[in-house]
Amino acid sequence: MTYRELWRTLEPLYGNGEARAVTDYVLDVCFGLSKADILCGAVEEMTAEKTAELNKIFGRLTEGEPVQYVLGRAEFSGRWFNVRPGVLIPRPETEELCAWITADSKASASPKVLDIGTGSGCIAITLQLDMPESKVTAWDISADALDVARENAQQLGANVNFVKQDALNAKPEGEWDVIVSNPPYICEKEKKDMAVNVLEHEPHTALFVPDADPLLFYRAITRLAVQTLSKGGRLYFEINPIYADDTCRMMRAEGMTAVELRSDMYGKQRMAKGVKA
Repeated sequence: MTYRELWRTLEPLYGNGEARAVTDYVLDVCFGLSKADILCGAVEEMTAEKTAELNKIFGRLTEGEPVQYVLGRAEFSGRWFNVRPGVLIPRPETEELCAWITADSKASASPKVLDIGTGSGCIAITLQLDMPESKVTAWDISADALDVARENAQQLGANVNFVKQDALNAKPEGEWDVIVSNPPYICEKEKKDMAVNVLEHEPHTALFVPDADPLLFYRAITRLAVQTLSKGGRLYFEINPIYADDTCRMMRAEGMTAVELRSDMYGKQRMAKGVKA
């Protein structure tokens, strides 16, 4: 199969530009082929064994399976994280949330950090590695997600304490300098606008909240933060842009101060922060 034939198989699912990008990504990550190699005919010159492997990968991709699950890994903040079905795929926007926390924490000697809903562990591990003196704990309700997060921490050399915990029923124990969460925030009514490869493959428990209560997790976590953050401690969220103002109003109503929003690289209001007085 030629390079053109490869990306054309993905075009009905992804569109022209993204189909090419996914194809280039697979050829780079799995086969070490640069754009120059591709233009020089490296795809057409692959061995039978590599061609069979490539066809198997593209067979899964054409079924709508996310490329990260097919490859078994995703890049986040310059590091590779293992991912598999049942674990939310790390997004580039979340890297910006980590960068915000790290920048705010420069004056802290050894901040105690809690990551709620850790998934692959990408936030907790990134913060611990980028702030080596930090003491990081990460919660998730999913045992499968915690297994993947522990694998990633061990592989990347991060010292994170992983705990199975339900964010909606957590007891207010311990004291934290930073609490961060990227909780479920997509309403059921938004499903119709979502890409098939996300909707049919990524874990719904990590994505969706009831239409009647889009701030379900944010409210519970904010109340926990008010009770457990140290004075001047900070709460950070990745948020649904649709409910950005509602999220900020709720945080203020629950007792957080200095609440602010930040936009992501796409100009969407994607992050919120509050401070405990």
